[in-house]
Amino acid sequence: MKKLIIALCLFAVATTANAAVDASLVNSAEKYLNSITGLTGGFVQTANGKTEKGVFSMLRPGRVRLDYDNMPVQLISDGKDLYFFDKSLDQITTVPLTSTPAGILIRKNIDLTNADINVYETETGKNTFALKMNLRGQEGLGNMTVVFDKKPVKLNSWTVVDATGAKTDVVFSDLKTKTNFGKNYFQIQRHKTVNTSGGDSFYD
Repeated sequence: MKKLIIALCLFAVATTANAAVDASLVNSAEKYLNSITGLTGGFVQTANGKTEKGVFSMLRPGRVRLDYDNMPVQLISDGKDLYFFDKSLDQITTVPLTSTPAGILIRKNIDLTNADINVYETETGKNTFALKMNLRGQEGLGNMTVVFDKKPVKLNSWTVVDATGAKTDVVFSDLKTKTNFGKNYFQIQRHKTVNTSGGDSFYD
């Protein structure tokens, strides 16, 4: 399960095939992503036939948080690193944010044409369009396709394809603008207490 969740840092989505890159779609996505300061809403994640639901929040630059309804885990970025926090084990796995494509959507300035981001395919449907991308020089780590609603342009979903070919789909719902998150909302909360059996323990 940890592998599936950390795979979210690779962000990607599948739609209709079209190998051409439509510059107007890339421009629309870039303009929208740079206009976002903060978002929150629901998400449904599907991977290996299993479905999990939860709450997604992001605050640019650099901060994102996913809380799962039925698993004692969180995925949090504080602007520097990406943390997978397993509350049941009190275990944290850290991944540098700059080493993952997850950082694409929460950068201070998102440049989809001239930076290290390689948009190599765009796809369009009746009500949505998608950008399939990876990081230059890290193509073997997987790819990311982000899907947007057309009118108005809005984040719709993404799918992750990792280096092994495993796919994780994430679909968003009821995304709303929000910037007034609590001071420590994008920090892992671990509260130390004394265990009556001796030694320290943590609780949330």
